[in-house]
Amino acid sequence: MAAIPHRRSLTTLAFHTSPQHQLKSTAIPIPIPKEHQQAKYSKPITETQSQRQKQLLSLIKTCTQKTHFLQIHAHLVYTNLLQDPTISLNFLSRVALFTTRDLNYSRQFFSQIPNPLASHYNTMIRAYSISNSPLEGFYMYREMKRQGLPVNPMSSSFAIKSCIKVSTLLGGVQVHARILRDGHQSDSQLLTTLMDFYSCCEKCDEACKVFDEMSERDTVAWNVLISCCLRNNRTRDALGVFDIMQSGSNGCEPDDVTCLLLLQACAHLNALEFGERIHSYIDERGYGDAANLRNSLVAMYSRCGCLDKAYEVFKGMQNKNVVSWSAMISGLAMNGHGREAIEAFWEMQKMGVPPDDQTFTGVLSACSHCGLVDEGMMFFDRMSKEFGIVPNIHHYGCMVDLLGRAGLLQQAYRLIMSMGVKPDSTMWRTLLGACRIHGHVTLGEQVIEHLIELKAQEAGDYALLLNIYSSAGNWEKVLEVRKFMKEKAIETTPGCSTIVLKGVVHEFIVDDVSHPRKDEIYAMLDEINQQLKIAGYVAEISSELHNLGAEEKGNALSYHSEKLAIAFGVLATPPGTTIRVAKNLRTCVDCHNFAKFLSGVYNRVVIVRDRARFHHFKEGRCSCNDYW
Repeated sequence: MAAIPHRRSLTTLAFHTSPQHQLKSTAIPIPIPKEHQQAKYSKPITETQSQRQKQLLSLIKTCTQKTHFLQIHAHLVYTNLLQDPTISLNFLSRVALFTTRDLNYSRQFFSQIPNPLASHYNTMIRAYSISNSPLEGFYMYREMKRQGLPVNPMSSSFAIKSCIKVSTLLGGVQVHARILRDGHQSDSQLLTTLMDFYSCCEKCDEACKVFDEMSERDTVAWNVLISCCLRNNRTRDALGVFDIMQSGSNGCEPDDVTCLLLLQACAHLNALEFGERIHSYIDERGYGDAANLRNSLVAMYSRCGCLDKAYEVFKGMQNKNVVSWSAMISGLAMNGHGREAIEAFWEMQKMGVPPDDQTFTGVLSACSHCGLVDEGMMFFDRMSKEFGIVPNIHHYGCMVDLLGRAGLLQQAYRLIMSMGVKPDSTMWRTLLGACRIHGHVTLGEQVIEHLIELKAQEAGDYALLLNIYSSAGNWEKVLEVRKFMKEKAIETTPGCSTIVLKGVVHEFIVDDVSHPRKDEIYAMLDEINQQLKIAGYVAEISSELHNLGAEEKGNALSYHSEKLAIAFGVLATPPGTTIRVAKNLRTCVDCHNFAKFLSGVYNRVVIVRDRARFHHFKEGRCSCNDYW
């Protein structure tokens, strides 16, 4: 038996180390057989060598400390065991993927392996794909091809994941081409990863093509397709996928992940009926005890304006975590129940559940929606002093919204200028919206300047500025802004409202004539307008931004998208049925008044979800108390 060299010499043989890497009393004894000193692994391995190999592999698998890995590394260099692909691969996998995850060290070890195999490359590509240097994984994939090594589906899968992390479309397309060239297009798992790549790069059509070309599709592939639809604003298509899966014709049934994704889709679309279907499916399949699904159900019902069911799910949860409480608090806040949201926060404290940053976002939002300025200031102060939560951009945004809605515009502006984080465009737009509400022209112009500095101005910003000028009767400035928008080809986002009936999403824009029942809808809307005028409804002409006469402005306001959607709801549902409408923009004052009067005259509950919050109209009143 050869003598074991001094520890420091062993380490030096592997590579030159800094003093902190030199080994101390933690050294582990490694037997070095004579045959290993001259071993050539092209020859058959003897029984003794096989036993030694097993011992070393076992040692590698149980090793957890960097110092021990350095000793084993030195031993591998000293005994030429780096030439053994089984040992070198196991060592590389441990340091790159499972224990230290030191990629610099892993790369150094990799470079010492003579003639690395495809499995060595795959290990490094995989390690890079889950690291902060994913592009290096793609480079190693290219190097692997240059070396003439066979690229297998595993190699391509890890390379695609690297491309996903850096959103490099060109790199992913190159890997896709290689997959086709090597004939790996029958590997379903690989193609599922490729779908995810195209989805992340906002190439939904390409992802769908890959899905269509798959010879076998499992539930994971279907879930990635749904995720792709959600990520690329094709939410209605996601609901259609669930119907196909549930039909059983494809051999795959929705699982808990499918339900989680579809609840997000229902919340986005305000599709309560479909959400209730998913809820029933969850209970039927025995997924009901999963906390993440329960929390998603609370969020879905809240975002569909159905607080009773949200609370029912919340109340039925055995173990409510911080996510559960935060979802319920946020649901109460967005539906105009600010004081109830605050009460839920105190109840959460009694139950011993510590709040997190999301909880305070919900509480501050509740204060903002209900004009609870003093309470909001108190929570904002306690958040950092009592709970140690540093305010983030969302918390500051809630405070700016709270102060702005309350008319404390200069205080809101000072808060933005003094906060510890750099204000983003959303923050400035919040203040710009407050300037519109209170007709503060000068500050509104200042806010636009800040947005221009950020190079973040959007069409909606100029629309708000137009609203500020028109409300002030400054038509010269209105024309100036319109001219600027025309020159720069800036187009505003058209208002769009949706209503879901019997699982079908009906979409309307202003003056819409695309609906198959358009004649009936317009006749119904004219009848509604006549009935509301008898009850005292008068069009709020300040909501019209064009310099027109009072009568012309009233006519222009008559066919806003939410009015068409509500009229369709009255037309297509039995008397007394709740009408639920979702709007992509903030609802205007005139449409808000329209819905209030309709709820009283027609004895209907009308729930409108606009970009910021819910409005529950009942018996001629709104849950926001005209504060929004």
